[in-house]
Amino acid sequence: MDSAICLHNATVLTGFSAMPRCAVYIKNDKIADVYNETRFRQKKFGPKVKIIDVKGAYIAPGFIDTHIHGIHGFSADDADAASILGMSEYLSRYGVTSFIPTISASPEAELMPKIKAVLKAMGKEKGAHILGMHLEGPFLSPERIGGQIQEGISPADNSYMRRIWKTARGKIINMTVAPELPGMRELALYCIEKGIVLQAGHTNATYEQMVEGMQVNIMHVTHMFNAMRPLHHREPGVVGAALIHPEISCEIIGDGVHVNPHLIQLLMKSKPLSQLVLITDSLKPAKTDLKDYPDIYFDQCFHRKSDGVIIGSAITMLDGVKNLVSYGIPVEKVIRMAAANPARIMKQNGKGLIIPGYDADLVVLSPKYKVLYTIINGQIHYQEKNDETDNKTDL
Repeated sequence: MDSAICLHNATVLTGFSAMPRCAVYIKNDKIADVYNETRFRQKKFGPKVKIIDVKGAYIAPGFIDTHIHGIHGFSADDADAASILGMSEYLSRYGVTSFIPTISASPEAELMPKIKAVLKAMGKEKGAHILGMHLEGPFLSPERIGGQIQEGISPADNSYMRRIWKTARGKIINMTVAPELPGMRELALYCIEKGIVLQAGHTNATYEQMVEGMQVNIMHVTHMFNAMRPLHHREPGVVGAALIHPEISCEIIGDGVHVNPHLIQLLMKSKPLSQLVLITDSLKPAKTDLKDYPDIYFDQCFHRKSDGVIIGSAITMLDGVKNLVSYGIPVEKVIRMAAANPARIMKQNGKGLIIPGYDADLVVLSPKYKVLYTIINGQIHYQEKNDETDNKTDL
């Protein structure tokens, strides 16, 4: 059945610019047109078109979280499709229209059921799209384990990788690896053949090892500055390689704790904007009261009680957007980092921009960055209960 929505009287953040006093016309599951308010007033809409005056709010591409473990008591590590679907439903409340559930490094006997759970959930979403899966491991460095578990880490093993790929049925979007591991070159070549986006993370790679990784398309960096060899003036390491080479893209956890706000500003000056991706790296306890998680504590982010190690964030993509704007980064640039860039880097054609022909996955934000509407596949999946912008008058 045909459906149409026209959102007008907005500042449209297209993913490449800000367009004040504009409208977005949605037909079925696609963006059909974008035009200014003057053209909107000249148009005649049929009685079935839902007209919404957003009263000066922002319309942006829906956020795409490419690195998220869990939220609201649901996790990709639960090995349960219901948990993945719970993530999907809650994420739409925070403006997320697509996400890549991220599975932590796990022993093979645990990893395979987790992969199967993501597959089982795909296509059954009642909220944000599940694009595929992100495997944060198992081919990581034991020297930079961070919040991962030792028993989940494996040497680079091509036969193991083939078993993982077979189980995942082609649905691995991205994978975090340590470029310096013996045998990683051959494993990376296999991943290139399968179209997997490889990310350097939980890695103790030297600068030269990072350059060798670039030769086999390890061109994205997982949670920049965290769980990796740091910058040193005699050995640039992973951080140095990412700063030196503009073609390398980077994830940024936007909680202001994993990466100091001043370093985020430095990245904005040092890297092309197109190479920066906002993520959450949020965990299952995010947006809960923590009473069911006795082994962790919250102090600006999540820490493991046994040793105090930081293990993940508690933010949403909406929190990250607000934070980066508060650091002085223009909102149109932040939206690129939250939508356009992750879509491009993860090869998700038709997502991340507000242009005709792209998927109608949108978020409407108040001037204070409150989610008013989340639109997925051209349908309103979330509407702020107290929102009064809805004007159903047919023009």
